[in-house]
Amino acid sequence: MGKVYLTGAGPGDIELLTLKALRVIKDADVIIYDRLANPDILEEAKSGCEFVYVGKEDGRHIVPQDDINEVIYQNALKHENVVRLKGGDPFVFGRGGEEALYLQERGIAFEVIPGITSAISAPAYAGIPVTHRGVSVSFRVVTGHESPHKKESQIPWETFKTDDTIVFLMGLHNLPKIAKKLIGIGKPIDYPCAVISRGTTKHQSVVVGTLENIVAKTQDVPTPALIVVGRVVELREQLQWFEGNE
Repeated sequence: MGKVYLTGAGPGDIELLTLKALRVIKDADVIIYDRLANPDILEEAKSGCEFVYVGKEDGRHIVPQDDINEVIYQNALKHENVVRLKGGDPFVFGRGGEEALYLQERGIAFEVIPGITSAISAPAYAGIPVTHRGVSVSFRVVTGHESPHKKESQIPWETFKTDDTIVFLMGLHNLPKIAKKLIGIGKPIDYPCAVISRGTTKHQSVVVGTLENIVAKTQDVPTPALIVVGRVVELREQLQWFEGNE
């Protein structure tokens, strides 16, 4: 019986992978990975390492989460070092907590290796600080894609009236709903926002707009993408540094 390392792969740029994550990847007997993990990371694995893909495409789970949990468990019974490689951070909308509970209930040892979340790194690569003195004193990270099976939303929309920065993950397809909700609670229609696609990679693209026009401006933006809402978006004009230099 082996040990499972629930490992954050970071946001995309392979150089943002942590030293600890790299170490367990090099020692892994099997790596169970998803779509959001940079595939170049797999080249760091040792010879003979097995690879199991359990990715999720846009709106379509190739392997349901319950099955992924079982895949991790079964591999832990067969291998000494099992790496569950997840894009970003495993505990930030990565369902790492569910996987850890599944293992804990079955007596499987596990370790969590945090990764740099796209919620702060993608805005940083876009020249958008999520906090900035005199502009925003806090930021929220919010799911942009709640389960359709929920009876009611758990997102506290009425609390979003302040100028705190809001980062929506996995929300591109729900951008029309998000913009409408924020305008509905009183945000100005010209309130700044941005959509960052494939952040921290050579394919990164950034679209800046307002709550009124951001949907129209992002019709052809590819996923994965996140949404930043807040006055900090206006700083991009001065702080943009990555695009063109990658």
